[in-house]
Amino acid sequence: MGSEKKIGYTVVGTIKEVKGTCSAGHKVGDQMELSMHNTGGLCGAFYHGIYPYVVMLQMGGSFPPEWGDVDTVYLDCMDKWNAVSIELKRLRD
Repeated sequence: MGSEKKIGYTVVGTIKEVKGTCSAGHKVGDQMELSMHNTGGLCGAFYHGIYPYVVMLQMGGSFPPEWGDVDTVYLDCMDKWNAVSIELKRLRD
């Protein structure tokens, strides 16, 4: 640990909302660094759903300007009864 080579940009996920009770224990305000090699402790199902966005941000891709901030996206987990919402943000170090 700690010797992982940095690839691309840093992507930070912030839990913004939890509807119901998250079975993985995620709470509003939790933050984690995410990458193509690091799940940041996210639930596997949630990470699987957001993985393409994490990699796209990490490797320099952008969202259309019409979406707002090209470095940020908001996504929900697939559990609609206990939905967890996350903000993914690329940091331009």
